Amino acid sequence: MGRAFEFRKARKMKRWSAMSKAFTRIGKDIVMAVKEGGPDPDSNSRLRAVIQNAKSVNMPKDNIERAIKRASDKSQGDYKEVVFEGYAPHGIAILVETATDNNTRTVANIRSYFNKCDGSLGTSGSVVFMFDHTCNFRINAEGLDPEELELELIDFGAEEVFVDDDGILIYAPFESFGAIQAELERREIEILSSGFERIPQVTKKLNEEQVADVEKLLEKIEEDDDVQNVYHTMEETTD
Repeated sequence: MGRAFEFRKARKMKRWSAMSKAFTRIGKDIVMAVKEGGPDPDSNSRLRAVIQNAKSVNMPKDNIERAIKRASDKSQGDYKEVVFEGYAPHGIAILVETATDNNTRTVANIRSYFNKCDGSLGTSGSVVFMFDHTCNFRINAEGLDPEELELELIDFGAEEVFVDDDGILIYAPFESFGAIQAELERREIEILSSGFERIPQVTKKLNEEQVADVEKLLEKIEEDDDVQNVYHTMEETTD
């Protein structure tokens, strides 16, 4: 198993732990997808992917339809995707992905979290190079051979395919998302969920006290409504 497998294992159950937070984040994803490609999932591949993710966290169908309808309203504000980079205490690099309708507010909030927790907000490009930007798909494993599937999807950019309790996971570079999505749909393979992740190239092990310092900052960032995802280079346990 490779780095994607270990990364997934370590982060499992830590991501979108609060259902209400998951719904909020997906709601923003729906707005951005509809604004970009329209309200019809048949012709909007990004929206199809978001709807799959909504179903994977049991978001009610009515909620999904209402979100699409709201996003189609021209008076509905748009969200801009903004990435923040910085350092937590003890030299841990942090990458924060946000979706915001008020960049001034979001910048001020993120900066305050770093300042209050002895971290430092960096400039664009200061830590992003420490992470591999990847895409992933979770598909129904029924009737599929993971090893055979991996060989077949290599031509579309797949780098790692493995099985876990939730199905078959496919990891590939960020740029391969469209090609793999199209091929899975062409084969009529059920996509349960999909998304993007930033996998740290190198992680740093800290002692218990140092971990607590970093976790204090991570918790503040993750509680912010504008934050979609947070990635860091602190080594995580896989228990």
